[in-house]
Amino acid sequence: MEYKRVTMDKKKIIAMVAHDNKKPDLLAWAKFNRNLLTHHTLVATGTTGLLLETELDLPVSRLQSGPLGGDQQIGAKITEGEINFLIFFWDPLEPHPHDPDVKALLRIAVVWNIPIACNRASADFMISSSLMPNEYQRLVPDYDAYRTRSVPGTVT
Repeated sequence: MEYKRVTMDKKKIIAMVAHDNKKPDLLAWAKFNRNLLTHHTLVATGTTGLLLETELDLPVSRLQSGPLGGDQQIGAKITEGEINFLIFFWDPLEPHPHDPDVKALLRIAVVWNIPIACNRASADFMISSSLMPNEYQRLVPDYDAYRTRSVPGTVT
């Protein structure tokens, strides 16, 4: 497969999501890393965004709550190139009625080669990476051939 280079600016657009049981962990992590987060643009699903905005006293672009479509909104923003980094503290021990949305969001992040932090340790390593405060050339698969492929049974 061929790849394209997509430039991530120094100021990253970070999507932040947390399941209910993981919101305290995400808040603690965000408070600890507040100074680093001030250099980036924050986007979050509903309740998580409100908590982050209140606790950090930073602007957060809030979308719908995850179960109401927020996970899908973030996925759409990833496909449009509007998200550079995903921090998603998900709870592997609780069933979630919107589990298909969660899986779709994680799949889309992988499809578009977006860094994903799923817990405090991975988020710590990523936010403190020497790559974080600089421009970064992300390799993204070139899906043009897929988009223009011939599909059996269709007229071209």
